[in-house]
Amino acid sequence: MKTLLHPSYFPSISHFVAMLQSESIVFEMEDNFQKQTNRNRTYIYSPNGIQLLNIPIKHSKTSHQKTKDIQVENDFDWQKQHFKSLEAAYRSSPFFEFFEDDFVPFFEKKHTFLMDLNFDALEIISKCMRTKFNFETTTEYFHEVDSNEIKDYRFLVNGKKDTSVFESYTQVFDDKHGFINNLSILDLLFNEGKFTVDYLKSQQLR
Repeated sequence: MKTLLHPSYFPSISHFVAMLQSESIVFEMEDNFQKQTNRNRTYIYSPNGIQLLNIPIKHSKTSHQKTKDIQVENDFDWQKQHFKSLEAAYRSSPFFEFFEDDFVPFFEKKHTFLMDLNFDALEIISKCMRTKFNFETTTEYFHEVDSNEIKDYRFLVNGKKDTSVFESYTQVFDDKHGFINNLSILDLLFNEGKFTVDYLKSQQLR
């Protein structure tokens, strides 16, 4: 069965559980952009607890704009801020230095479109996980899809609707704030490294 998902910024662990456990992946390309979703944000575990990393976007005068047309606002160096935040959060994690060189070029590149940036982020994660994600993209938008043919996980892009609960793993600051569930895939990757794929395959989506 196919799994339908939104491309998002270093997606949540739930996204990757859905992707690794699906027969084939379809990414939604024809939706309208919605603010305050993971289309342009992700959550990491900072020294002070959960931290939001948000990609600034250029706002359109029209109320409805397709996500694939959304442009990144590069007038200030948000990439430098995000990478500094990742360093502060994960420099002492078991696998940050192992993967660091894979991420540096991403945070130095200026993307014009958010969708291109999100697909580049997916490519980096795929490389680090040594897992190839073959996918197709939608050509028109359907509010509802045939549940006998497609598992619709587009709601996962809205963190408030994602109620997934996963098994705990060791996190850098869990002695301060305890285990924080379903963060960005980056949290799992930097803490679990080569065991990331095994972890994702063993989890269940709600």
